[in-house]
Amino acid sequence: MSFKIVEDTDFSDEAPDEESIMKSGSSCAADPELFAILNALRRKIATGLNLPPYVIFQDPSLEAMATTYPINSDELANIVGVGVGKAKRYGDEFIKVIRTYVEDNEIERPEDLRVRTVANKSKLKISIIQAIDRKIDLNEVAESNAIDFDQLLDEIEAIVNAGTRINISYFIDDIIDPDDQDMIFDYFRQSESDSLNEAYKELCSDFSEEEIRLVRIKFLSDLGN
Repeated sequence: MSFKIVEDTDFSDEAPDEESIMKSGSSCAADPELFAILNALRRKIATGLNLPPYVIFQDPSLEAMATTYPINSDELANIVGVGVGKAKRYGDEFIKVIRTYVEDNEIERPEDLRVRTVANKSKLKISIIQAIDRKIDLNEVAESNAIDFDQLLDEIEAIVNAGTRINISYFIDDIIDPDDQDMIFDYFRQSESDSLNEAYKELCSDFSEEEIRLVRIKFLSDLGN
């Protein structure tokens, strides 16, 4: 029996940050066989819930699972794009599959699984989350943090992709009609991809890119976190 040795992951300052990992379109799973198994499980769960697969977990999260082999809820929650909420909501079946796979293939895991935790959020992210909790206008949030609005949306998307549930309905409701929100929401519910570019090509005649981004954030937070 050959052994799959998982090298201790280096999360030094030179390692890619969470946003880079989540935006990467390439597959970098160390164990393609496990990735395929997890991908099939994700699709099965998504089909049962009538949701797009990416709402359950995005590809970078599956890649991380197929690299670090999390076998309990704490380890799974620390995977990029999972968090405590998704680990509780969807994690049991993934943990069971990964644990069985590790045992069946006699995989040696790192003795100390070192992954980034929610506690490592930057001060900027914490400031944004606190401001949204207080329902401060997002334009004011951007101004107070000395960033432009697009940068703010980048940060909010990264927060949601990392598994944190946020509520920006108070802002969206003031600028986007409820029926228009439903139209964008329905697009993402039926789409196989959460790609902003694809959504904009489909919806650009009716909505701005900013409007689509805002509703996509709400969609991913409400259904995925």
